[in-house]
Amino acid sequence: MLLNELMKKLDDKKDRIIEIRRYLHEHPELSFQEEQTSKYIADFYKEVPVDSVETNFGGERGVVVTIKGSKSGKTIAIRADFDALPIKEETGLPFASTNEGVMHACGHDGHTAYMLILAETLAECKDQLKGTIRVIHQPAEETPPGGAIGMIKAGVLDGVDAIIGIHVMSTMKTGHIYYRSGNTQTARSYFKLVVQGKGGHGSSPHLANDAIVAASSFIMNVQTIVSRRINPFDVASVTIGNFDGKGTFNVIKDAVTIEGDVRTMSPETREIVETGVRAFTEGLEKSYGVKATLEYNNDYPVLYNDPDVTEHVRQALEQASIPEVKAVLETPPQPPSEDFAYYLEKVPGCFFYVGAIPKSGEAYPHHHPKFDINEKSLIISAKAMAAVVASYCDGGNEIFSE
Repeated sequence: MLLNELMKKLDDKKDRIIEIRRYLHEHPELSFQEEQTSKYIADFYKEVPVDSVETNFGGERGVVVTIKGSKSGKTIAIRADFDALPIKEETGLPFASTNEGVMHACGHDGHTAYMLILAETLAECKDQLKGTIRVIHQPAEETPPGGAIGMIKAGVLDGVDAIIGIHVMSTMKTGHIYYRSGNTQTARSYFKLVVQGKGGHGSSPHLANDAIVAASSFIMNVQTIVSRRINPFDVASVTIGNFDGKGTFNVIKDAVTIEGDVRTMSPETREIVETGVRAFTEGLEKSYGVKATLEYNNDYPVLYNDPDVTEHVRQALEQASIPEVKAVLETPPQPPSEDFAYYLEKVPGCFFYVGAIPKSGEAYPHHHPKFDINEKSLIISAKAMAAVVASYCDGGNEIFSE
């Protein structure tokens, strides 16, 4: 049986998954700069019996691998990202980043490691596969506009019937797999507001127009969008992450820059928040006589897991009886945003989660300088994705063919 063979082979290779993860962790690269990581991925496949390897896919160092089964069938895409973050690592790991100020603080090193070994294993078993597997190694998940857009425009989803992705989660229990149907992760928006007033001496405020006062009013007002404009049963957050108002204590600031982050769980709510931010911007000019210049960008959309595909994934995971997996559980919606959502706008699919709380039990969140994962989550990820692929590509199991 295909699944049994995949599981046995993956067990034999689990140490290699960890070795690859540690190498990648030690050599992180930022979004849109992953030259060596992309080369490492492409080089890995030189000795693997895949049908094709396409590099620089989408013009941004993406790598796409095709594995064709011995029998015709549908096409399933599986995706792993490989970029890192501009964070100075503080883990103290023996394989900590050697690239100062850059860190794999989100688990993408683990995603790539398990996917490489899984793809190798699938290629070794392709005489038992039905259909085609498209392995997507995607750069630049962390930084808008994200690497997914370029890969989609380049045709990575052409002919794809379903797409599956996994994220290891440092704050979820190791040994558990989590799924959710429907709207699963938030959409993200970014805004930048420059408030231009008139500078002056602190002793003569009547001769100036204080940009800090006007900007502070804006910050307080936008918080009412969530509390007074959004349905309490909906999800939204507005965060001011940057207020560039540094100056001298006795000088009235003439200009201030504000940057904000917006997360929403529906297109309708996203529109309400944007409308509110724009309205308060206009109000600043009328109320304070300043000039307010707003840049507002909607990037990653809501991540929507297709209910049918998600149910099939759940069935495949439970039926596989993976020894390392103690439970397959439904999860509440997840606050972070993910550019995997762009794929799911084009084809049905499912993005699910593998618990990875470290052995120490000290779980730092993603994007934290001390972020780490339990490396047991890597073999679980490989086996979980193998179970889904086998259910799709094994001629004896048709749960995806309805």
